Amino acid sequence: MTPLAAVTGARATELRAAIIERLLNNQALLPDSPTHVMEVVGILKSYGIVLKAYAETLCDISERQFLVLFPFFKYFNGEITLPKLLRHWWHDRINYEYAEYCMRAMMWHGGGGLDAFLDSAEFRQLATKAIAAKLRGNPLMQLVNGLFPEFLLETVRMLCYYSGLGQFWSVMYPIFLTLSDRYDAGEIRSIPDVVDHIRSGLIADAARPITYRVQIRGNSYDIVPASAELTFLADTAIPYVEAVFLRGTPFFGLVSFNAQAQQISRDQGEFSYGALFADPIPTGAAGIPPTLLMQDMRHYLPPYLHEFYRHQGRGEDDLRVKICQTFQKSMFCVTTAAITALAPYPWTTRYPAEQAANREFYEQWLERLATSRLWAVQA
Repeated sequence: MTPLAAVTGARATELRAAIIERLLNNQALLPDSPTHVMEVVGILKSYGIVLKAYAETLCDISERQFLVLFPFFKYFNGEITLPKLLRHWWHDRINYEYAEYCMRAMMWHGGGGLDAFLDSAEFRQLATKAIAAKLRGNPLMQLVNGLFPEFLLETVRMLCYYSGLGQFWSVMYPIFLTLSDRYDAGEIRSIPDVVDHIRSGLIADAARPITYRVQIRGNSYDIVPASAELTFLADTAIPYVEAVFLRGTPFFGLVSFNAQAQQISRDQGEFSYGALFADPIPTGAAGIPPTLLMQDMRHYLPPYLHEFYRHQGRGEDDLRVKICQTFQKSMFCVTTAAITALAPYPWTTRYPAEQAANREFYEQWLERLATSRLWAVQA
């Protein structure tokens, strides 16, 4: 498929203008059609189920496995049984490694109030207090911490991202599951309906506090206190879109990049390997992070979406690739919800001056998405 940036001349101008007009007329980056609605709602139903598991596990790791340096049972959520262990070894489980990939991408790219707070003196003081409580009675780890004082601090920073991403997904998965319920009830009939549902959910929880506290030997220790005034939208949602939807990281073992030839930008802000940019064909290869997500979602596809895939292309043989293509369509709907929620004026405004300001805002975003898969999902 051709990226938008490769489309030139009159066709490029026509396409850009059409997308801008759609946004100004309460439409979405993804064109509206019954098939697109069915695909997007179906894949977000599956994604919501998987996100619930991701969110619960990330929060469990951050809270109940605080500074457990060798967490053999990291993904068990405290429920350790032989059948579950056997399924784990057989890889008959949710692939939480993808959730950790997203967490590390957020931590690496930074942005938002959480990133700023983790560099503050207040965080260092709170984390140092919790570390000292955790290491009490453990002379070996006290020695290690004395020799490498930044090691455990950096580990706590990472655990803050486990918690922050888990809390973000704890808001998102009910939005996707209730979207499916409303579709089944006949309330969701168009792509704009999908976008409006997601945007309403984002706005409703925009000011939800993001905090992080751990229990150590019966005592409670704040790591990210309420006084830091971190919130869902500004400090987790927007950094997540930047890190996972837009920037991402190159997938190891997939494509060879010549860093000396500057095929990888030195500026992290210019990275464009995120979910909206990834080619769904190579991301269907084994061991690539998005493939882990597609493998998880295939277990929870609604029957109508699974049946749709069976009659498309190569049927079950390229199911993960089809899931990835549909998932990208759904993420353009989520991106539309985020963009329109952040626009200077309401999505539905009809005042010329406000529409002009929104147009300028949308054009900037369209430029940002020029090399994404936006062109491919227009068909």
